[in-house]
Amino acid sequence: MSKQKECGAAPVILKYLNDQNRPYSAQDVFGNLQREHGFGKTAAVKALEQLTQDGKIKEKVYGKQKIYFADQSQFAAVGEADLKTLDIQLSGLSEKLQNVQQSCRQMEAELKELNNSMTTEEMSLEIAALKQECASHQERLKKIKSATNHVAPEDKEKVYNERKLFVKEWRKRKRMAADLTDAVLEGYPKSRKQFLEEIGIETDEDHKVTVPDL
Repeated sequence: MSKQKECGAAPVILKYLNDQNRPYSAQDVFGNLQREHGFGKTAAVKALEQLTQDGKIKEKVYGKQKIYFADQSQFAAVGEADLKTLDIQLSGLSEKLQNVQQSCRQMEAELKELNNSMTTEEMSLEIAALKQECASHQERLKKIKSATNHVAPEDKEKVYNERKLFVKEWRKRKRMAADLTDAVLEGYPKSRKQFLEEIGIETDEDHKVTVPDL
């Protein structure tokens, strides 16, 4: 089976090198052809070596790297005028390629935008849902406005002021208690916790309570 793959790989590789007429490593040849033709890297390497031995392709060695390319003697000589013509054609094709690539990027961006956009049906459903939500809010607002148990602004302000006063008093008393406790503990032989337990004082922390912000 491996011999058949090697034999099958040789004409494919020879045609590829002649058609492309540019240098390739064995890895390049394998990578470019294996998916379409299905032969492995070993078969590609052996086919390249056999083609080189048969004089059908040329080989150049650069350090540990081998480069393979078509035998240039099989191609007609190219004059200066032909080279200039090819350069012009190449320049034109490169420009055309850039234009096509730019057009493709624009179309990809438009396609992405369209894919992210809502369809007419989805938009209709979204509008219907928003209308229903709006009607619900309007009904709730109507009920609130018609209610008779509203808190007057002056009553609300009174509650806020009383709360502020109580919080300030809470902080003041907490600070005074802490100062007194610190004064007693200066001559007390036990810890703060033991002292508080002995005199029966429970702290905010014991009940996981914190003084609220003003």
